[in-house]
Amino acid sequence: MTKEELQHLIDVIVSELTAVPAAARAQGRCACHAVLDDCCPDRLRGVLDAGATRVGLHASGGAPAGVASMIDHTLLRPDATRANIEELCREAAQFKFATVCVNPTWVALAARLLAGSGVGVCSVVGFPLGATTPEIKGYETRRAIFDGATEIDMVINIGALKSGDLRLVERDIESVTTPCRDCGSLSKVIIEAALLTDDEKITACTLAKAAGADYVKTSTGFASGGATAADVALMRRVVGSEMGVKAAGGVRDLESVKAMIAAGATRVGASAGVKIVQQARGEQAASPPTSGY
Repeated sequence: MTKEELQHLIDVIVSELTAVPAAARAQGRCACHAVLDDCCPDRLRGVLDAGATRVGLHASGGAPAGVASMIDHTLLRPDATRANIEELCREAAQFKFATVCVNPTWVALAARLLAGSGVGVCSVVGFPLGATTPEIKGYETRRAIFDGATEIDMVINIGALKSGDLRLVERDIESVTTPCRDCGSLSKVIIEAALLTDDEKITACTLAKAAGADYVKTSTGFASGGATAADVALMRRVVGSEMGVKAAGGVRDLESVKAMIAAGATRVGASAGVKIVQQARGEQAASPPTSGY
């Protein structure tokens, strides 16, 4: 990145930061609270409380084909077994989730099991800490795509972001977005919102957008907190309608999904995908996983 490009990037970030009133930031209020009387999801609270199972939104949100089509059916536990992954893929094919999201070691298996099903395979990169080098993340990405991944969820270098090293963070993200773009795979950038200030979230989303990512994503599910509607609304405001926003971490029921959609999410990562779809259908929901995403 040249000096001119870096300066342009800094100007964009400063512009985003100043779009949120300083007084609101000082009070710890999110971007949507800074410009609205209440947070974006609450504007639809009456509809949701009345029992709506589908929410009509503008082009930046919603799931025209139903809730299953916007869920990445996820199993990222370190103790997941082959049998667990096989069951995950069977459920994904049955309920027609968008993808299964698995650790790299399971990508080839998932790709074989889901061939011809219409369900994609998502792999994580630099997961869950984000603390590997861009070169390693680039290799992880290319290998996962070779093994059959159609989408990549990468974790940013959180320490570099908090240190103000914008060059490194953008290079980190580009190490994944570039091979994804070359191979026709989708890229999602996990910013780990629970560890960031609102200003840092704005910076991370701006960097992801500049690096050509397809989505920004709230969380790994392994940090101190997961997705919140306020974070999704803030991320949506920063990236605009041309990028996706994925809410992940702690999304375990249909009401949570509704709140994330209302805030602007276009994809949801959840280990309780079967339960969520059953709730949307008005069926008796299966017990959710005892632990997980």
